[in-house]
Amino acid sequence: MHPETFEQMVEVLRPDLDRAGKRGGQAKLSVEDQLLVVLEYWREYRTQFHIGSSWELSESAVYRLIQRVESLLMASGKFRLPGKKQLHQGAYTWQIVVVDVTESQIERSKKNNAPTTAARSASTP
Repeated sequence: MHPETFEQMVEVLRPDLDRAGKRGGQAKLSVEDQLLVVLEYWREYRTQFHIGSSWELSESAVYRLIQRVESLLMASGKFRLPGKKQLHQGAYTWQIVVVDVTESQIERSKKNNAPTTAARSASTP
């Protein structure tokens, strides 16, 4: 991921995820770290339990964080992937390859040619 993309994601997430100076529970991780947790889940696809143990979070907190970040990024509209129809439009470019498969004869020795035919084991002295 490019650093510019990461910064754009942080800018989108900061108003909703930054709890500094607000009432209620404070986030254990900064906005950047919260985004890193989600990116780690997307990239490595480890279990939420293992990601939570790496970041000292519970499995349910990792799940809630992933759901919240995904919904915020999709709602912004900046990070959506193109739809299935748009992806399939230019996907098929046909190429034609012509292969010459005409048969040509191969020179082979005759099956019963005496100097090249091996002798039977019963006829050897």
